[in-house]
Amino acid sequence: MKKVVTGVLLGLAALAGARAQAPSAPVDKYLWLEDVDGAEALAWVAERNAAARKELEAGARFPAIHARLKTILNSKERIPFVTMHGDYVYNFWRDATHVRGIWRRTTLASFQKPDPAWETVIDVDQLAKDDGENWVWAGASCLKPNGERCLVSLSRGGGDAHVVREYDLAARAFVKDGFMLPEAKGGASWIDRDTVFVNTDFGAGSMTSSGYPRIVKEWKRGAPLADARLVYEARAGDLAASAWKDFTPGHENEFIERQITFYTSEMFVREAGQLVRVPKPDDANAYTVRDQLVLELRSDWQVGAVTYPQGALLATGFKDFMKGGRAFEVLFAPSPTRSLDGVAVTRSALLVNELDKVRNRLVELRHVDGKWQRRAVDAPAMGALGVSAVDAVSSDQYFLTVTDFLTPTTLYLGQVGDDRRALLKSMPSFFDAKPYTVRQFDATSKDGVKVPYFVVMRKDAKMNGKNPTVLYGYGGFEVSLKPSYSAVAGDAWLAQGGVYVLANIRGGGEFGPRWHQAALKDQRQRAFDDFIAVAQDLIKRKVTSPRHLGIMGGSNGGLLVGAAMTQRPDLFNAVVSQVPLLDMQRYHKLLAGASWMGEYGDPDDPAQWGYISRYSPYHNVFSDKRYPRVLFTTSTRDDRVHPGHARKMVAKMQEQGHDVLYWENTEGGHAGAANNDQQAQMWALTYSFLLNQLK
Repeated sequence: MKKVVTGVLLGLAALAGARAQAPSAPVDKYLWLEDVDGAEALAWVAERNAAARKELEAGARFPAIHARLKTILNSKERIPFVTMHGDYVYNFWRDATHVRGIWRRTTLASFQKPDPAWETVIDVDQLAKDDGENWVWAGASCLKPNGERCLVSLSRGGGDAHVVREYDLAARAFVKDGFMLPEAKGGASWIDRDTVFVNTDFGAGSMTSSGYPRIVKEWKRGAPLADARLVYEARAGDLAASAWKDFTPGHENEFIERQITFYTSEMFVREAGQLVRVPKPDDANAYTVRDQLVLELRSDWQVGAVTYPQGALLATGFKDFMKGGRAFEVLFAPSPTRSLDGVAVTRSALLVNELDKVRNRLVELRHVDGKWQRRAVDAPAMGALGVSAVDAVSSDQYFLTVTDFLTPTTLYLGQVGDDRRALLKSMPSFFDAKPYTVRQFDATSKDGVKVPYFVVMRKDAKMNGKNPTVLYGYGGFEVSLKPSYSAVAGDAWLAQGGVYVLANIRGGGEFGPRWHQAALKDQRQRAFDDFIAVAQDLIKRKVTSPRHLGIMGGSNGGLLVGAAMTQRPDLFNAVVSQVPLLDMQRYHKLLAGASWMGEYGDPDDPAQWGYISRYSPYHNVFSDKRYPRVLFTTSTRDDRVHPGHARKMVAKMQEQGHDVLYWENTEGGHAGAANNDQQAQMWALTYSFLLNQLK
């Protein structure tokens, strides 16, 4: 579940003065564009799509970029990432032949060979044809430990809402009269072969104000869904309710979670049909690993005479904790530069992924004789590391991915207790990386905080302010932006002479919860200040100049670039705002928007609207200001961030006389595209726009 700006100001002094009084919000004359499938709105979309495509596809660079991106995205040499269910590893794969994709499987031994022997389990192209539906794959959850039955999720057009259908892997068929849920957000999870937890749209009053299920029921095979037994009911103002089972032998537990806000929750364990609350801090993440309870802290937590720091990872005996025991072991302690990036669980270990100055390192933890033993894993020191268990219950093997801006992603098979690892797959070099270098700099934000950022550029680039540069950022929801290999950006931007910049601004998770919380709600301006500071630092270093500098971001990042554009239009010559939040007065009334009030605040509260209104892009774009040219992109089928945000912003800016482009894909959900060909179209339009504006 986890994912917008102030008056147009030409300087920081002007910004400080503007904060004294929030602008009033006039009547919204473009509300009709929020009617997603309305005939008038779709006609408006079609007209602007045609105009954008006519201009951008006619450019000299577009045909070659588009053709090359289709080749890259459909390449059979891409890494087929897998997950294990029972005796097989499974992969979902799209290419030019399988446009919607196939769900396929092979053995782990076969997967380790250069050319695995795949067998198709579900052909989504054929299924869509047979059903007469616009199916987009949304994943599968298989019954542990053998994985013989799966709950398959399918979306119409790529939105978050999906149908659920039970699938028999041995019979290669959907189960007649099996578990089946109509289209809705939510889903189902296994309890045993004949029982599932289900959280879905049960009718009027069953969904939260955020549009997610608030009711969890237990559903027995053969019984009507209407007869499913109530397990838990959250409040209408909560974010959601969900349930799952831990299938670890000897430690089987059933858990219910009440997600109160995006960052707070209550957790219950079901014992003999009764729910017992797990007394964790509301803003801490908690989960069990065999007999241990593991806690990830978002705030300092005082327990008796001990205060455990924000960002720490703790462990304790689960049964002892439920009886009142509070003897914790600190598995990870943060520092000013170090944060927790993730945890993977194998049969006998925890693999802790740490982030230090936006670089990963791995630590292996094993619980032996009541104590945690620690071992540093000898893994590559540069770039980004990703780790996931092959089978968290039955295996100590794990998958390790290694990547950076210039090194194609490589997948290894590792083993707990051993630093040797087997090379499984490696992505080919889709562009020549030899001419480029990566450097990390710090910019000083308005309040003096140092903000790191990465620059990818040619080694022989001249620091003369003339390099076409794209600055990318996100800055929200505790999401960390790390170095990664992008064949699309490498071929369509770097190879065209561009410079790529990744900003690690506040609001993200690069330095743990403190870095995120520094830009929450009334402090949101700090994220925008950080991003602007990076832009100014690039100009100061003569990497680029306003004439050649563009910015790009999606979702919350779309809000970020919208804010930067309205506050400092003098710094940029191109803006790409993808699936963005922009109308911050109505964001909480549109689709999943209410779930993000923990991030942005409540615009219905006059005091909170006072600070939100100062940065809401939709309310701070004016006819008498000159803005850089903008390309807004979104999806009709995005049921997370409403396409009305981008639609209304474009309509308003065009009425004011500003030069903007708009492209709305008819499929794709919040990803903006539903298949590889649509991805190629979206990115070819995007990079053609940036090259036209910044070269």
